Amino acid sequence: MPALRSAGDAGRTHLPPIELTAMDAELPAAFALSSTEIIDLFESGEYEIEGRMPHSSNATLLVTVTDGEGEQRREQKGIYKPGRGERPLWDFPPDLFKREVATYRVADRLGWQVIPPTALVDGPLGMGSVQAFVDADFQQHYFTMFEDGVGLDDLRQICTLDLITNNTDRKSGHCLLGPDGHVYGIDHGLSFHAQWKLRTVMWDFVDEAIPDSILQCVERFVAVGSYPELDGLLDDFELDAMLTRAKAVLDEGIFPEDETGGHRYPWPLV
Repeated sequence: MPALRSAGDAGRTHLPPIELTAMDAELPAAFALSSTEIIDLFESGEYEIEGRMPHSSNATLLVTVTDGEGEQRREQKGIYKPGRGERPLWDFPPDLFKREVATYRVADRLGWQVIPPTALVDGPLGMGSVQAFVDADFQQHYFTMFEDGVGLDDLRQICTLDLITNNTDRKSGHCLLGPDGHVYGIDHGLSFHAQWKLRTVMWDFVDEAIPDSILQCVERFVAVGSYPELDGLLDDFELDAMLTRAKAVLDEGIFPEDETGGHRYPWPLV
């Protein structure tokens, strides 16, 4: 992978731990269950397929997952992406759903709550991923939020996450404004390629220093060096490339720019 962009602030070492920002208690929670409960429910609950999500190139199904009865009943809507519903691609292997799960696990390892809880499951149509459905304000997307100054801290985390995971499809509509006022990134099947393939609409932070709070998280992520939670989701070349990109984020210390003349934008933009 080439350097993100020459910057020269590589001296961030031995940084102290930081406190993660808590959800705003005055706003409703994005999910009724905790992340751990949602993952457990997705892995063990009963599935009901509600229908297919519009404008999706692969099978993307809205499901309701439940278990228990009475006061013990748990319920969570999710987006189920079965592997058998994927169209083959020339530059990515099959089972893109594994990359959805890997992105959530990387974000979780970084300590960032910007990806809805996502589980690897054997669902009603076979192996796939299930991601917690965000009851978002669907009039909002990256462009509107950036213009209004909404969720900028979350957007910076998502932007950095995309650099590490090599997201090739960050459209504006893949940033959702949740009911809790936080921004959530979705649609990460086209990520983690070993070759540098970043395509994103998030270029508005160009030349801005990546906040220290973000770099501290990345530094701890790099220091771990081993990610067993990604076993079976990514191959060794992809894992090595991910770690190289994370180190480049630390070495450069700024948000990069598209120096290709616009080739690193996805289409459609929204």
